[in-house]
Amino acid sequence: MTASIDALAGEGARERGGRSPRPALPLIVIAASLGGPAAIGTILGSFPPDFAAATVLLQHRAPLPGSAWLDVFRRYTRLPVTEITPGTTIRPGVVYLAPPSRHVVVSPDRIFHLRDGQRIRGLLASANPLLDSAAESMGRNVIAVVLTGSGRDATDGVQAVKAHGGYVIAQDHATSRNFEMPASALAAGAVDEMLPVQEIGPRIVSLVQELTGRAPSDVHAA
Repeated sequence: MTASIDALAGEGARERGGRSPRPALPLIVIAASLGGPAAIGTILGSFPPDFAAATVLLQHRAPLPGSAWLDVFRRYTRLPVTEITPGTTIRPGVVYLAPPSRHVVVSPDRIFHLRDGQRIRGLLASANPLLDSAAESMGRNVIAVVLTGSGRDATDGVQAVKAHGGYVIAQDHATSRNFEMPASALAAGAVDEMLPVQEIGPRIVSLVQELTGRAPSDVHAA
């Protein structure tokens, strides 16, 4: 697993002995498919405008022209929403939208990289390389969220998140339009909590506060 991630992300700057560790930067990775935009919107609406975490949205989707998909998610949040491009630096308080047909990986220097390659579980934009690399690069600061969707995407990645000390949340059956993705993650034994979609955002805010020791000034962004 490590060798494959290094090959995808390339070599990044790693913490070496004698260097002070950087402040915790929680990274939230949200994977969704069928029914995802509405679920994502519910979650984003819970994030405060001074949110101390970075958020990545990996929504399985068809490409649309211009900023159409960005505009969909911007309706729900006061946080900036931008598409990931090669070399994008991960910063707190920003929502990043993964492209629809390239794999995203995270290097240890907190930079996104895009890679073309073979399909993973039938997808050209799989959550697994993103979660694998984020877990290896950012460890316990990763919060993975598996939302409504068909198939098994994210199942392998959430196991990596758990193995590196991160936290995994899955959407419950009752609020999922399609429960296959959350059910697959649950069956893998990697889910810490299964919650209704309306409870996921506030729970993430609470987890970010625990990681950073910083309470948001305004929990409700909508």
